[in-house]
Parts: sequence; structure tokens; C-alpha cells
Amino acid sequence: MLNQDSLAQLKGLKTQMEAEKERAEAVVKGTQARYGFAVLEDGREIFIPPDEMLKAFPEDRVQVCIRPAKDNKTVADIEKLLDSPLAEFTGRCVRKGKAFFVQPDLPQLKRWLFIPPHARNGVKEGDYVRCAILRHPIRDGKPQAKILTVLGNDDTPGVENLYCMAKYGLATDWSQSAKKDLETCLEAANPLASEGRRDLTALEFISIDAAKTQDIDDALYAEVSADGWTLYVAIADPTAYIAPGSQLHRDVAARGTSVYFHGDIVPMLPEALSQDTCALSEGVDRPALVCRIAVSDSGEVGEAEFMVATIRSRAKLSYYAVDRYLNGQADELMSHASPLEALYQVYRALRARRETLELVMEDRQEFRWVLDDNKQIDHIEPYEKLLSQKLVEECMVATNRCAAHFLAERGAPGPFVRHAGFRSDRLDETRKFLAMHAPEVAELDPATKSGYRTIMRALGASGSSLPLRGMVNRLLTRAELSTEPGLHMGMALDAYTNCTSPLRKYMDFLVHLQIKGLLGGDDPASTDPQDLARLREKLQNARSATTEAERWLASRYLQRLVDAEPGRSFRGTVAHINSSGFSVRLDDNGLEGFVDLRKDPEKFSYDKWTASLTSTTRRFQLEQSVEVHFTGADPEAGFLSLFSLVEGCGLKPPKEKKEKDPAGA
Repeated sequence: MLNQDSLAQLKGLKTQMEAEKERAEAVVKGTQARYGFAVLEDGREIFIPPDEMLKAFPEDRVQVCIRPAKDNKTVADIEKLLDSPLAEFTGRCVRKGKAFFVQPDLPQLKRWLFIPPHARNGVKEGDYVRCAILRHPIRDGKPQAKILTVLGNDDTPGVENLYCMAKYGLATDWSQSAKKDLETCLEAANPLASEGRRDLTALEFISIDAAKTQDIDDALYAEVSADGWTLYVAIADPTAYIAPGSQLHRDVAARGTSVYFHGDIVPMLPEALSQDTCALSEGVDRPALVCRIAVSDSGEVGEAEFMVATIRSRAKLSYYAVDRYLNGQADELMSHASPLEALYQVYRALRARRETLELVMEDRQEFRWVLDDNKQIDHIEPYEKLLSQKLVEECMVATNRCAAHFLAERGAPGPFVRHAGFRSDRLDETRKFLAMHAPEVAELDPATKSGYRTIMRALGASGSSLPLRGMVNRLLTRAELSTEPGLHMGMALDAYTNCTSPLRKYMDFLVHLQIKGLLGGDDPASTDPQDLARLREKLQNARSATTEAERWLASRYLQRLVDAEPGRSFRGTVAHINSSGFSVRLDDNGLEGFVDLRKDPEKFSYDKWTASLTSTTRRFQLEQSVEVHFTGADPEAGFLSLFSLVEGCGLKPPKEKKEKDPAGA
């Protein structure tokens, strides 16, 4: 039995231990291993032992007790859950014995979550699912999930698209409030009867698009003028039907863009608007925002006028049919010869000027995926961009630059598309690169439009053995949305925006609101930079969804090719390269995959100045031809295809032996 002194000592020791503890709020950060870290508001990161990590999910906000541990280190024990943002997520059903679990598709959550019998919703092993947390593990470390939706399995046609739509939270239905707004606007709105809408139905507009396209958002007409041509670009006008601030408008803003998967589309607008009421369909009067542009004989974009109008498309022409006509291979479009010939001449003038004085994106080999009845890739065929597609593209570029100028000179907040060219934090590196590889342009200022344009032209036309134009991409910024007009270096333009696809892109929808407001004599509507930031996030989210679905389809296609021909190899070209390895674009089908050299027996060194990886025996460089095997796909990396090198690929040429001097010198 302890005496009073011993009890006092124990009590004092306990008090001292409690005093050494610290309690704080923290966010849980998981790792690939079982442990994690508690990130405190003051920036400290405290180790969370594996047993404690069982009580929380990554990104949970918790109260922790920070206590001393061995080796003068501290650890965090999780005492209380404050908030858990993990609600719904996707994953795959797995089974262990008679128990069902979901394997979450989340970067830092690798544990399986138990699905109790009453929450299985008919799920089977191998099903892809949408889930929700049923029971948090804070009490005993035993979480549970419930199945919300079974998306399908590997044999479900289009499961790749369905899964990625769910994973990235793409809305595939409309809220009841938005549906009600849609009914109201379709019944009440009559934009063709509104005052101030100009009647342009006498002009012979035509649309040129893919044969299956129904959401036709532009139509073209051109005629000869005294010093060139007058180009009319009519753009569908959904803003005539959607009331600003309505629930439908908010839902459209929340989507941000139409998302195009192979075999599926998630539209930005209800199809009743995008394919019926607003589409510039053949033979019907439609409200439109029309841009009339004076184009000179030399291809200069001159005076432009925007007008709210009514137009009537005379014909829905396909890219293929127009291309055949322009190339003299068919004459079935002779009834539309006048506008087509004028449009073709406008295209040639606009394109020639851009190629001479501005910058045009280089064409590269395109590929078309042909799907079978199960929405899997049946085959992939190469194709060149058609002349008709380039024609439409030039008309759209001209209209977009006119829209940017219209908004900029009136002080409207856009949004605009800006491209700064070379990264501001890489200008010294840029100058060094130019001094090494293109000294003839090294003295130019890469931060100016003229300097950038001349530099990029020189790199593209260089006779160097190195792919200089591709090598410099790592030094470039990406285009960004802005409320202020600014240079678009990539096109060598003073200002640029997008306004020609308001049925498919919310940015274009916003630009229409700005232009129409100004035409009506209103002050420019405000564009919140935070709204643009959210729009950027939505666009990136949509790109991530389609990229993952495409990679998944591509990997399954490559696996079928390999299964049919074991040991098959593929020829390709190094498309991107870094210190870890390089991406390869396959020559026959354009599919891409990654060669990871970090686990190679040889050690490779990366040289950023030559965009190359070199070992003792091998060397790989940007745009080098290589031969690879397909080894599978990595689901944790968005189904990125993985390649391995064919033996002997990339070997350096043997060094020539020096002949001995016969005189012994």
C-alpha cells in the first residue's frame, strides 16, 4: 500500500504529464502509409500514429492532444471530431469472405470501408459505385459506407464515362427549380418580337459543323466589298431566354461548360434550349448576336459592329461536304456557291495575315476514335484537319478578337483570355536558353509581343538538330481568364476573348451578357474575379474527368491489342520529358503513356538545356523515336498507360576506336 508521500509523488507526476500536453484544433493529412499528420493553425505538423489514424479520414478537422513521445518527439492523439468534409465519393466494391467493402477512389484514403448488409443497394463484387459515409470511425476506428448508386462493372457499356462523371461530380440532371425556370422562359420569352433586334433574315447564312451536331451555335455569311469582304458571324443567343440570377442561370454557371466524352455528352444547357430553341437550325428564324467584320484584301481585321439580330440559316452543311466542295471534289453545294466562295476567300486572307504577322498553332497529326456498340474503342484512324474546319476556325478567331476589342475599349470586365508567354520567374532561364540555342534572337525582349513572336518563329524555323520549339514549352505559362484585357502572346494579339460558343461554354455566355448590356446602353456588368477563379476550377475539373475516361478507354484498347498479339511492341515519339522519365505518343494511334526510368537499373541524369535523359549506355531526347511495350495502366494516376522500353531502345552509338599511329607517335 502506497504511503502519503508516494501518492503525492504520483499525483505530481500526473500533473506534470498533463501540463506537458497541448490541445489544439488541426486538419488531418493522410499519407500513402497508415500514419498521418495533424496540421495545426500555426503551421506545425504533428505526427499521428497509425492506431490514431484509424479514427479519422484525411481532411477531417479534429481536436488533438499533443504529447511527448520517445526520442524527444511529439505525437498527436485524436480526441474529438469537429468536422468531416468527406461525404460522397466513388470507389469499387470488393469482398473478403462474406463481407463487402468499398475501396475508395481517394488519393490519401487507402483503407477499405465496410458496407453493412442493409446499405448494399444490390451491389456486387467488382461494381463501380457512388457511396456516402454511413458511420464515422471517430469512436472505434471502424467506419461504414452505404451505396448510393451502382454505376456498373467492367462489362457495362460506357462505364468509364459514367464513373468519371460521378467521381468528378459532373451534374447530369437539372434541379427542379431550374426545370421550372426553363418551362417559364420557353412559354414567356419571345425575343424575336423584341424592339431593337435587327432583321438579317435576308442574308444567306449557312452553318458548317459536324454532321451529327445539333447544338449549332454559329452561322456564317460573307460578301465582297469595295476593298475586301464583309464577314457576318451569327452566334446563338441563349441569354435571350435565361434570366440573370434565375436558378437556371445559377445551374448553368455551376456547370461552366459542356463536357464531351467519347460516346457521351454532359451539356451545359438543357437540350430544349441548346438543340431546339436556340440552335441556329436550318430554315427557322432564330435570335442571334451578330458580328459584322470588315476584312481587307490583305486579311486585316478592320471595323467591326456587334448587333442583336434575327437570322435564318439557309443550310446545315457538314465539314466533310464543304471540304469536298472547296477542294473541287464535288459540286452538290453549288446552290450555296456565293457565300462559300466568299467565305473561302476571307479564310485565305485572314489565315495568310495571321501566319505572316501573328502566330498560328502548328497542326499536328489528329486521330479519330471509332467506338463499338459497347462504347469501347473499335479502332483509331488518323485524319488531317479539314480545310472547312480551318475556315470556320479563322472566322471564330476574327470574331473573338473583335469581341475583346469591343469590351476593352468600353472598359468592360470581360472576361478576357490572356497569355503572358514566358513565365516571369523563368525569364533569365529563357535568355540563357536562347543564348545557347538561338543566339540570333537572344537579344530580343521575350516579355514583349514583338519579341515573343519573333523568338517563337525563329525556334519553329530553326535548322537545329534539337527540337527547340518543343523544348521551350516548359518555360511558358498557360492561358488564364482575367477581368482585364491583356496580351495573348500565344496568338500575338493585344487582346482576346471567347464569345462564339455560348451554348457550350459559360465564359462565352458571360461575354454575351457584357456585349448585349453595352449595346443596350447599360453600364458594364461586373465580373467577379472569384467567379472566374471558380470557372477555372470547373473547367479544370471537366478536363480531368474527360482525360481520365479517355485514358481508361485507351488502356483497355491497348490491352486488347496486346492480348491478341502477345509481345507486341509499339513505335512512338517522346512527347514530354522530365527527370523521372518521359511520355510517349504512339505513331499509329496518337495514344500516350509514360516510361518511368526511376526504377531502371541504370541511373539517368536529366539535362533541361537539351531536354534529354542520359545514362551510361542510353540517351533519350524530346521528339526522339522509341519502341515500347504496353505494361498496363495505373488507376491511382487516372489510368495513365504505362510503357516499358524494348530491349536495345535508346542505345548510344558505339564510340569509334582511334587508330594507332603506325609510326608510334
